[in-house]
Amino acid sequence: MAAQFGYTTTTDEVLAGISLKGKRILVTGVSAGLGVETARALAAHGADVVGAARDLQKAKRATAEITKAAEAGGGGFELIELDLASLKSVRAAADRLVAAGKPFDVIIANAGVMATPLGKTEDGFETQFGTNHLGHFVFINRIASLIKDGGRLVNLASSGHRFSNIDLNDPNFETTPYEPFIAYGRSKTANILFAVEFDRRHRGRGVRAAAVHPGGIMTELARHMDPGAIEKMVDAINEQLANEGKSGFEFKTIPQGSSTSVWAAVVAGSDEVGGQYCENCHVGHIVADDVVISAISEGVRGYALDPANAAGLWKKSEEMVGETFA
Repeated sequence: MAAQFGYTTTTDEVLAGISLKGKRILVTGVSAGLGVETARALAAHGADVVGAARDLQKAKRATAEITKAAEAGGGGFELIELDLASLKSVRAAADRLVAAGKPFDVIIANAGVMATPLGKTEDGFETQFGTNHLGHFVFINRIASLIKDGGRLVNLASSGHRFSNIDLNDPNFETTPYEPFIAYGRSKTANILFAVEFDRRHRGRGVRAAAVHPGGIMTELARHMDPGAIEKMVDAINEQLANEGKSGFEFKTIPQGSSTSVWAAVVAGSDEVGGQYCENCHVGHIVADDVVISAISEGVRGYALDPANAAGLWKKSEEMVGETFA
């Protein structure tokens, strides 16, 4: 069945004929875009979905269709407050979930920001690394005991990881000149490496973790970019694709962009995706660092899957947040 899936596959096509009744799934970032569609598709197929969002009022407006889909499909939907740019909020949300004691079959770490101006989170971390990686790092590790044996973690990454490896010596750009997409690349590489190390630590009880690249989609994620900059980026991508003898770039729809998250979470085999980087509903291949490819071509850099790199990031992340996780 997996061979039928690809670039244009949608969430409903991935889940065709599948019942998720009895599954409980947590999705972060359900106030817009991919998070809303991911939660909708899962709830429509019978899952009980917990959606996390920073702005609950915005999320309530954005998720009205999820509630309807859940009612029609026999699933459920509820919201919790979670601001990934505040460890106080992260820890409070995690503590509430642990106190409730209801287990999850899957956690999908979907929320994130992209190409923001230089800034800091509430705790003093560079905005993109702090929000995209450290916020999820603390939140997921604090609720890891709630993931059922045989469950899964899916981290939203990006082909943008190819902009940069992580920098454990200067994660907050204190000595390095700040570039929005370099910072984004570091945070997305961190998302992949976090999945690699989480998978290693939890696979003994059957819990597997994967990172997914949704593809190029027009969502609120690009709100920090000038529209002219997006056009220039697309022009540059098309020039690269032409040089590779490939056809021009087309943005994915939101249902197409959400499909790989859903596929990795509840459709693909656990051994197939565990510790891997996935895109277009299949496991991505490693592309050597010295091979030049277009921004939207498939492939993952080796540094993003390197076990030693993943272990180093885990240790540095623990130091930064002042918390150790078994």
